[in-house]
Amino acid sequence: MTSVETRAAPPRLEKRGAATQLLVQGEPVLVLGGELGNSSASSAAYMAPHWPRLKRMHLNTVLAPVSWELIEPFEGRFCWDSVDALLEGARAHQLKLFLLWFGAWKNSMSTYVPAWVKRDQARFPRAVLANGQGVEILSAFGAETRDADARAFAALMARIAEVDGRENTVLMVQVENEIGMLPTAREHGAVADSLFRERVPRELVERLAAQPATSEAELHRVWQEHGSKLEGDWVSLFGEGDASAEAFMAWHYARFVEALVCAGKAAYALPMFVNAALNRPNKAPGEYPSGGPLPHLLDVWKAGAPSLDLLAPDIYFANFVDLAARYERADNPLLIPEANYCDKPEVPANAFYAFAKLDALGFAPFSIESIDERLESPLAQAYAVLDQLSPLILASRGSGRMSGFRPRVLEDETVIELPVSETIGNYRFTVAFVDPWIPKSQQSTASHGGLIIQIGLEDYLVAGQGIVVTAKPVGDGPPLAGIDSAWEGSFDARGEWVPGRLLNGDQTHQGRHLRLAPGEFQIQRVRFYRYR
Repeated sequence: MTSVETRAAPPRLEKRGAATQLLVQGEPVLVLGGELGNSSASSAAYMAPHWPRLKRMHLNTVLAPVSWELIEPFEGRFCWDSVDALLEGARAHQLKLFLLWFGAWKNSMSTYVPAWVKRDQARFPRAVLANGQGVEILSAFGAETRDADARAFAALMARIAEVDGRENTVLMVQVENEIGMLPTAREHGAVADSLFRERVPRELVERLAAQPATSEAELHRVWQEHGSKLEGDWVSLFGEGDASAEAFMAWHYARFVEALVCAGKAAYALPMFVNAALNRPNKAPGEYPSGGPLPHLLDVWKAGAPSLDLLAPDIYFANFVDLAARYERADNPLLIPEANYCDKPEVPANAFYAFAKLDALGFAPFSIESIDERLESPLAQAYAVLDQLSPLILASRGSGRMSGFRPRVLEDETVIELPVSETIGNYRFTVAFVDPWIPKSQQSTASHGGLIIQIGLEDYLVAGQGIVVTAKPVGDGPPLAGIDSAWEGSFDARGEWVPGRLLNGDQTHQGRHLRLAPGEFQIQRVRFYRYR
C-alpha cells in the first residue's frame, strides 16, 4: 500500500519549449513501447515468459489492456489480481506500463464488459439501427452505462494511486479502445433520434467559429458549406447525410469519455488519451468505426472531451507519414499507441520518423509478445539504437536540431523513393533511400529510414539503416561540405560515446557521402567542414 503522504508526483505531460514531454518524477521519458495482444495481460502465467523477452527487445514500456469484466465481475465488488500481476511483472523487469481501459467499448464492440452489464439491456441499453435491430455495442446515450463505467474506471485509478503512487510504474492510461459506431454512421432509436434534432452544443460551434476561415479541417469546411451557422440542429449545421450523423456520434462519445476522465483524474491524475481506429478513404462512416477521434473529427473531440490530454491514432495503413502528421498539432502532442504488427519491416523506420520528425511521445507496435525471438528482430535492433539516443532525442525535441527521414508511402503501398532534403543547423542534408551498392531488386525501401541530430557546430549523429546522406553548407562561407571524420560507434550505459571504426575511406565513398547500409541499424558520429 502507498499512503498519500508517500506518493510521488504522478507522471504528467508538460510543454517545454516547442515540444511536449512526458515527465516521470520530473525527468522526460521517451516511450519505446509495445502493445500486448488483447488477451495476453489477463493471465500472469501466460505473461511470465514474455516479460524478460520484452526487456531484451529494449522496450521500456508495455501497453497492457485492463478489462472491466475482470476487475468488477460482480457489481460493486472489485478484484485487482490482474492489475496487481501486471504491476508486479513490469516492476520485476524494470518496465513501465500504459494501461488500456477496455470498458464500455473495445474496437467499437462491447465484449469486455461484465456479464451483469451484458445481460441487463434495460439498465444498459444497446445501440440500435434505423430498423430497430440491436447490435452488440452499448449505447452512447445510456446514463447508467456511463456512470457504471465511470465508477469502475475511477476505482481502477484509485487502485493505481494506492499501490503505484510512489513507484510510477503506470505512466499513462487509455480510456476505452477504438470507439466508434458500426455498421451505420450513427445510433438510432427514440433517445438518439430526439437528441439528433436538438441544437448543436455551443462549445462545438464556438470552436468551429474560432478557427480561421482558411482552415482545412474537413468538418470546418462542411460547416462553412452549410452557411457557418452559429445555431441550429445537426442537419442544419452539417447537412443531411453522414457528416452530420458522424459529428453527432463523435460529440456524444466524447462527452461519455469526458465523464470517465473526470472521474478517473479525481482519483489519480495520470495523463489520459483516447485512440482511433482510422478510416480508409472512400469508405462511409459505419464501414469504419464512426465517430471515433478520427483526423476529421479531432475538433469535435477537443470540444467534447477537454480533460483528455491527447487523441492518438492506431496506424496500420501504409501511409504512416501522412496519417501521423494529422495528429501532430499545437493542441495535440503525438503518441502512436498502436502501430502495425511488430514484425512488419517498415515499423522501425516509422518509429525513427515519429520520434525525430514529429516529436512523438511514444511508439508501440501491436502484438509485441508475438515476435519470434529465434529471429533477429529489426524492431529490437532499432529500439537498441533509439534507447542509446533517447537522452539526445529528448533534449532536441522542438529545437530544430533534429529530424527524421523515411520515404513517403501511399495508401496503396507505392513507395515514393525520391530523396528528401532538410536544413539542420549549418548544413542542408539530402537523404536518399535507395542504396547505390545493392541491386534495387534486393531492397525493401519502405523499411529504410533514420534520423539526424546536431550535437555541435559541425557535429552530427546519423542513425538508422538504408539511407545515404549528403550535405551542403548553408549561409555565408565556403560553398562545399567535406567530411572531417565519420565514426561508427555506440553509447554506453552512462551515455558516453564509444567509437568503433573510422569510416573516412570506402565506407563514405572517399568522403562523398554517409552510408548506413540496409539491414543493419547503426549510429555514425560525423564532423563536417567547409571548403572551396
